[in-house]
Amino acid sequence: MPTNYYKLNLASLPDGLYNQETDVKEWLALTTTSKGSFPPDSLNRVLRMDSSVELERIIGISLWMVGNVLPFVLPLFILASILSSTGLVLLKAFLTYVAVLASLNKFIFAPMFMKRYKRKQLSNTDIKDNQYLHTERNNQKYNSLQFVWPESVNRPALNDKPVIFTAIPHGAVPLGITCYPVWSKLFNDKLCHWTCAPVVLKLPIVSSFMKHMGYIPAKAKHIVDTLTKKEENVGVVLDGIAGMFRSDKNTEIANIKQRKGIIKIALRAGVPIVPTYGFGHTSLWKIVVDPFGILEALSLKLDISLTPFFGRWGWFLGPPQRVPLCVALGEPVLCPKIDEPTQDDIDKYHSQLLQSYADLFECHKASYGWANKKLVFV
Repeated sequence: MPTNYYKLNLASLPDGLYNQETDVKEWLALTTTSKGSFPPDSLNRVLRMDSSVELERIIGISLWMVGNVLPFVLPLFILASILSSTGLVLLKAFLTYVAVLASLNKFIFAPMFMKRYKRKQLSNTDIKDNQYLHTERNNQKYNSLQFVWPESVNRPALNDKPVIFTAIPHGAVPLGITCYPVWSKLFNDKLCHWTCAPVVLKLPIVSSFMKHMGYIPAKAKHIVDTLTKKEENVGVVLDGIAGMFRSDKNTEIANIKQRKGIIKIALRAGVPIVPTYGFGHTSLWKIVVDPFGILEALSLKLDISLTPFFGRWGWFLGPPQRVPLCVALGEPVLCPKIDEPTQDDIDKYHSQLLQSYADLFECHKASYGWANKKLVFV
């Protein structure tokens, strides 16, 4: 019997409803439903948006990108400037680029959108409220973001326990997950903490933002404590950095065949895992992969991206293509509480997770316009 699916278009959600105070019932009232798959090509439509939103994201995302690499490349530019006059020119050009982006963001776009969305400065204590930040709201509009989920995930199905959301693919940047309030509001009332590489939470400026959004290190202890002691949700981009490097025109490749640690965590905590697929994640940026796999190996070793990628208009570390994103959730894997799960236990529920991913991809791929694409696990 076909499953009922729900769809919420975040990009067209009225701005007046995008706040912590709005009852989730008002969001759910705007959902549409389908018995089984949604119609072909109905989940891949780019919506028109305000030009000021587009400009803000062009500047804001580019600033965010350079902020992530700044601690690593600035010392190289300084060294190059010491060694040659060309290096000095490059250093000045780089610093000018960063200064222009930062100034436009601070003095024009941030004040404009904080006023428009009636936002205030980030709080040190109210993470849920922080998650409604204007930049993430504009991400949803820029990429025409939609969410799709089955009856088994719809309220009140997940009300009683914290949940692990496992998202794939990573792509250059998994923008679909940055609609943070969805994970903390739509499926239950528990604050959701996404995980990231521990080194990211040590970067200047970037780390402050991440912590204000509720990010925690992608380590078992932090995840277990969040689930069991705080009884709050956790989000994990399951393929991690490895998910940046493998995709092509006809195939989406999910590097999760051996990613079983999250299953062990879920079994010990006794919480469900909800598989999540970000349709469009691999099309946002063009990633340059060296033929020898050196950058991939270094990125995996250091748990941080070291590969160059290009966005709209071929802009290095620039804004993404205006690709529509559809974040689709699958049937949850209901993990019983097992204090010391065996390898057989882990393999059993990991197989269920892979099957749920395969089913959700097959269910929604034609709706996203990918009828001929395949999902392959490696």
